[in-house]
Amino acid sequence: MESSLEATSFSIPDNVLRWSGQRMPVLGFGTASDPVEGSELVTKLAVLQAIKLGYRHFDTASLYGTEQPLGEAIVEAISLGLIKSRDELFITSKLWCSDAHEELVLPALQTSLKNLKLEYLDLYLIHWPLSLRKGIEGVSGDKEYLIFPMDFSSVWAAMEDCQRLGLTKSIGLSNFTCKKVADILAIAKIPPAVNQVEVNPLWQQKKLREFCHENGILLSAYSPLGAIGTSWGNNRVLECEVLKEIAKAKGKTVAQVCLRWAYEQGVSITVKSFNGERMKHNLDIFSWSLSEDELEKINDIPQSRGYRGEEFISEDSPFKTLEELWDGEI
Repeated sequence: MESSLEATSFSIPDNVLRWSGQRMPVLGFGTASDPVEGSELVTKLAVLQAIKLGYRHFDTASLYGTEQPLGEAIVEAISLGLIKSRDELFITSKLWCSDAHEELVLPALQTSLKNLKLEYLDLYLIHWPLSLRKGIEGVSGDKEYLIFPMDFSSVWAAMEDCQRLGLTKSIGLSNFTCKKVADILAIAKIPPAVNQVEVNPLWQQKKLREFCHENGILLSAYSPLGAIGTSWGNNRVLECEVLKEIAKAKGKTVAQVCLRWAYEQGVSITVKSFNGERMKHNLDIFSWSLSEDELEKINDIPQSRGYRGEEFISEDSPFKTLEELWDGEI
């Protein structure tokens, strides 16, 4: 089993980021676990296996607690000769809400780089369009933290400074709606290269996809399989009868159908699995395609957001309702 996995390596196409000219692999390997999965060693070994299989884009965040094992895996991959240098990889990390204050952005990125043992990131994202009281990490649902509206102007200016300093090659957003992306574009000297949001056949984000495309922003999908195994995810995507029928007819897994569909929509993808066989299957999406009839069936699937962000909603929050948080995109 192990040797067969190691012997198989896939080639992943790239997207070219409009504002930097960077080449970003279409399919990325996610490292988020909720709840946290196993030890740092588990993450490190999974990343090493992923590199052996051909993954070159790795997605992490300060919130995930996986920056350090990812960094250790990169060092080991170079020492083992799996890659020649860090430059062969595309590394994304994210600014957590407690650091989303003008004076904390640069130190937060420097901490992420230290954890990752890197001199630069390829992509640095604002994780959410809100700020938490300084020094508080995580979202717990109680009232031990305060949520503030993000000062987009000062925080984005600090993100731009990080790019000018060469600490990240590109900057972008995560969980931003059309309206909030437009707010950033209105004040940006360096436009966001990427907006990473939930995208899958049951939440296709057609409006946001079109808006980002029109503005030269690559939409990147998290939870392309519905985030089963997380505290908020479920199996609704993988158990969707329409997708199961298509997968059966094509001799593919439902996961492969979901990933291929996202690829055909021009969306980049971050998929997370620490299971070796599934890691390999998730890469096998580039040598076949969905038919027009199959795409139409997926297009007709009823839509609903999987991750609603209800922990950010309260009377004390700037967002009193889900409609306010998502600007009606729910």
